[in-house]
Amino acid sequence: GIATAYLDSVPMVAITGNVSCSLLGRDSFQEVDICGITLPITKHNYIVKDVNELADTLREAFLIARSGRPGPVLVDIPKNVQVAVTEFTNKPVASPLPVPEADEKLLAEAAELIAESKKPYIYAGGGAISGDAGKEIEKLAELTDAYIGCSMMGISSVPFTNPRFLGMQGMHGHYASSMAQAEADLIICAGARFSDRATGKKDVYTRNCRIIHIDIDAAEIDKNITSDVGITGDIKSTLAKLISMVGKKSNPEWKEQVEKFRADEAASLPKSDKMTPYDIVDVVNDKMPENAVIVTDVGQHQMWVAQRYRFTKPRKFISSGGLGTMGFGLGAAIGSYEGTKDPVILFTGDGSFGMNLNELATAVSFDIPVIVVVMNNHVLGMVKQWQTLFFDKHYSNTILDKRQTKFSKIAEAFGALGFTATTTEELSKALDEAIASKRPCVIDCAIDENEFVLPMLPPGGCIDNIITHVGG
Repeated sequence: GIATAYLDSVPMVAITGNVSCSLLGRDSFQEVDICGITLPITKHNYIVKDVNELADTLREAFLIARSGRPGPVLVDIPKNVQVAVTEFTNKPVASPLPVPEADEKLLAEAAELIAESKKPYIYAGGGAISGDAGKEIEKLAELTDAYIGCSMMGISSVPFTNPRFLGMQGMHGHYASSMAQAEADLIICAGARFSDRATGKKDVYTRNCRIIHIDIDAAEIDKNITSDVGITGDIKSTLAKLISMVGKKSNPEWKEQVEKFRADEAASLPKSDKMTPYDIVDVVNDKMPENAVIVTDVGQHQMWVAQRYRFTKPRKFISSGGLGTMGFGLGAAIGSYEGTKDPVILFTGDGSFGMNLNELATAVSFDIPVIVVVMNNHVLGMVKQWQTLFFDKHYSNTILDKRQTKFSKIAEAFGALGFTATTTEELSKALDEAIASKRPCVIDCAIDENEFVLPMLPPGGCIDNIITHVGG
């Protein structure tokens, strides 16, 4: 959980327990140097040895977690401190520390690159959401006649209804978005870190374009991709200043090229007589209100949701991106409901769900009405896909469920409601009942084990190697 928060820039304060101070450093029963272990995956951590310092330490931890680039902070409290008595003074937690203003000279250089560009592409990451910069991204795109793509963590930064929004790019991104990024002569990156899943071969990624990289974290500038202009600052205010410095542009040839990519993408969508993963996402999308929180676990289902679900509001997509933590989903769904009280759907696979389904007991105990949609293909689908495409179909430990576990029965054993769906009609009916019940529910949806997540950029490959279909 801590590493997941670190890689996805999620503000978290983890409070852990340890042995009494007198036993520290002696290999005592259940002693763990949790501060040492988590040092590489936290912004800061503490071990509190004096109860009189506890309150101020916690206040400082929450401040650090929320300041600048958000992330996790750990506070370790030995047993003797936990049971000690102290006087408490109620003081507010300070507001997050201010972020330095963007350099005006660099802003001018960025504006000049935008003026010269004929094929601009805005790449929105998770920082665009945490920085509340969606409106500025849309305005800059309209002003410069740019198209907008996003990383997986940037999904929902811009509503799918915006005609300039192409969706997620990268390894399993939308064809049109990945192709537009590859053909762009300028990429304006707002709050993304250019991870390997987004770029592929870095020399190919930058062969046609210049890069403007805007990020709140100076350490991200030029870390993975060398930028032509790297700007450290708050994304929202930086984009607002940039907007004031650029003029209105029109790029009709760019529009024609990107719309051709869109048409090619639409023509390549799979068709089947059976219920497909896209069908499942569409049925849920049609049933749920705009304020629903959509959570995923990790695997093929995660990518299908990222590709297909039509988000109109930010902060409605919750997933484990940087670490890819299988088993993340159910706990995250429970937390999402407790934090928002909005309707919550968890999309998961039989592999991920099996890793942490004991949390169903938590949902039942606290009457948390999460609806779990299991895309059940009885295999570890993403691993099987890789073994099919890149390892000559040597299926090692991926086809594990030949007896076909019935997750609806497991749900009932926990005290939740369980449903099974093999068609879109059955899924629609089950969703209606689940929503009306206001109870924890699991809907076990059967899908074909040979369904692939496409398009796909091969590992270590590039846009030139994009896989859009498999077989005949």
